[in-house]
Amino acid sequence: MSHIKTPEWVKDAVFYQIFPDRFAKSKLLVKPTHLEDWNSPPTPQGYKGGDLYGVIEHLDHIQDLGANAIYFTPIFQSASNHRYHTHDYYQVDPLLGGNKAFYALLEAMHKRGMKLVLDGVFNHASRGIYFFNDILENGPHSAWLDWFIVHDWPLTAYSGDRPANYEAWVGNRALPKWNTDNPQVREYIMQIAEHWIREGIDGWRLDVPFCVTSPGFWNEFRQRVKAINPEAYIVGEVWWDSTNYLQGDQFDAVMNYLFTEPVIQFCGQQHLQRELAITPHSYDPYPAIDGEHFAVKIEKAIFRYDWEIAQVQLNLLDSHDTARFLSICGEDKASVRLASLLLMTFPGAPSVYYGDEIGLPGGDDPDCRRTINWEQRDQWDKDLFSHYKKLIALRHAHPALRRGVYKRLQAGPLTYAFGRELGDDKLIVALNVGDKALKLEVPVNGLFTDGTELKALVGKGSFRVEDGLVKLSLPARDGMVLTAK
Repeated sequence: MSHIKTPEWVKDAVFYQIFPDRFAKSKLLVKPTHLEDWNSPPTPQGYKGGDLYGVIEHLDHIQDLGANAIYFTPIFQSASNHRYHTHDYYQVDPLLGGNKAFYALLEAMHKRGMKLVLDGVFNHASRGIYFFNDILENGPHSAWLDWFIVHDWPLTAYSGDRPANYEAWVGNRALPKWNTDNPQVREYIMQIAEHWIREGIDGWRLDVPFCVTSPGFWNEFRQRVKAINPEAYIVGEVWWDSTNYLQGDQFDAVMNYLFTEPVIQFCGQQHLQRELAITPHSYDPYPAIDGEHFAVKIEKAIFRYDWEIAQVQLNLLDSHDTARFLSICGEDKASVRLASLLLMTFPGAPSVYYGDEIGLPGGDDPDCRRTINWEQRDQWDKDLFSHYKKLIALRHAHPALRRGVYKRLQAGPLTYAFGRELGDDKLIVALNVGDKALKLEVPVNGLFTDGTELKALVGKGSFRVEDGLVKLSLPARDGMVLTAK
């Protein structure tokens, strides 16, 4: 039995990721007048004015979809629309409604049985945070000098023609890096993490945690967070193999881009848009791959970690850091239906990026951070919403999809089939990513005995197991989920 323990609730979670400035704008909150028009294309620096009261007003939409947890990109006071430039870790941004709106949201979500995970940006802060601002004002006389790493004077904090002469995230002078080797800085960050867990959040998503290299930092972070709430979820933004973080002593999971990459490649096929799929990010969902290649990549993603970890990995198709999957696949809806079928039936906690469920497109940042138009719901893709809703309901209805073992059953040039099993709850998932309907013989691998009649929970038809096989008729660019009648 594994010594690793992960939060039990995450195995039952379907996450909905919200970028707060773009999700919904409430009329309860008086806003500055210099905001971008809500429905205009997003810009790197402009604000749309979304807020947390707007989220409260649309919790019904999220629950109707079937999501029961929300991961928010940063909400703390900041001088950027994405709020990765933290000014004050103890104050929710006034544009979002401040701490008052946050506590109202937390109460509303917990009353509905929903979980709330915040984004923790602990590698770097901003030029506007008190400690660094003191350095800008007082130079080498600042009391907070050793909270950051300064190389030279005077600081070139705003001089675009000269490089930053202090440590900053990827050299971005707007994001001075904390000196986490300083015990005072370390304690400051630990107390922030503890504070919001005590206030009732259900976990932390950690921004670029691999940039924090101070020995034992994330081990201590876990110990202190889990001491307050053993069921708190700690998920790191790591785009590659994360074995060193996932031994049960640091993170519970990571954002699972090792799932994202092969799913996009397999489901998108010839619809993949090269200019959106090839990015500077640390994943490479291009070119298309066949079912056998997909089997190798996806099973490496599942089985490289302890099973307790695999069940709570944050699986996603896209995020605020990538183009939206709908756009990556040239707005081919079949690609989205196939990929979302895998998202909701694979081991791990699925995450839906806000707007994906209604067909919101978007290229690279900032285009992937468009607003939802709540006033024109007639323009939403209602069929896609129904598809997502059906798949999420299926996941909630079948324990095998949340905790069941995973078995590969078949992999071919354009097909892939697998089983999920937990006790008497057994399902077969099969996909045809090709442009033509085909007949497929799937070995049931002991899931069902000969003579068992199988019904389609997704797709159409009924099928009988014979000689250890089930013979399927799979439509072009479509998938099927089967269980015993």
